[in-house]
Amino acid sequence: MKQTPEWNRAALLQSPLFAPLHPILADLEAGGFPTLQDCNALLTSRPLLITVQSGSPLRFVAQECGKLPFEAQYEPRCYLKGEVQMRAHNWHDLLNALVWLTFPKTKSILNARHYDALIEERASAIPRRGAVRDVNTLLDESGVIVVYADADLAELLRNFKWKELFWQRREQVRAGMGFYLFGHGLYEKALQPYVGMTGQGLLLAVEPAFFSWPLAQQLAYLDSLLADYLAALEHCRSTRDLSPVPLLGVPGWAADNNCAAYYDNTAYFRPGRRG
Repeated sequence: MKQTPEWNRAALLQSPLFAPLHPILADLEAGGFPTLQDCNALLTSRPLLITVQSGSPLRFVAQECGKLPFEAQYEPRCYLKGEVQMRAHNWHDLLNALVWLTFPKTKSILNARHYDALIEERASAIPRRGAVRDVNTLLDESGVIVVYADADLAELLRNFKWKELFWQRREQVRAGMGFYLFGHGLYEKALQPYVGMTGQGLLLAVEPAFFSWPLAQQLAYLDSLLADYLAALEHCRSTRDLSPVPLLGVPGWAADNNCAAYYDNTAYFRPGRRG
């Protein structure tokens, strides 16, 4: 069993998987695991106030334990009061907070979708978890934003043509396709990357100029683009709206993926359900 990694800001800032979090990681202290107070300090230092869909300002609070009334449970409390619960010295919750700080509009929309789905479930004659909550959870925990300027590259990914995409079209991928981890559960896995690590990709088209922008501009644009996409209720209503992405196949994301043979591992680069 792997040990929980120690806080190492320098290592995270060198990892391409953590690139979307690099701007916010750079604002954290190098020594000592970030605390609840550190995360709230990052909130107050942002140039714009972050709010949830109900209008309440976001803040991070200590997690409550035990059986809680509906309004005090995680998603309702976040939606109604803007309070995101965190456990001390917990990577999963810290990374969730950092994603909130990086993609606040998208996280707010996801929280609202969760809340609305929970309300519908409570009103149902036979309450049960629905497909919308399943796909929201999958995106929130394991999502990776995949942007592309070349529709042919997107089709290769959707059709599990991994060697053609990541090896034969490698330079086109580098120039016109981007992979941005979103799910905080996926970031937790990326602390100790392993062959088999797979994200759930949400593919979005962008203009070629996007890839020449500074990272901060890209992240702000992606946050608005994805939030607007999720605000349309017809989107992401099934887990099949997401495409598996074997992350260590992305050029430069693994030290040994710079040869064609790497992509012959069909246990990782699988033909998939739609090949």
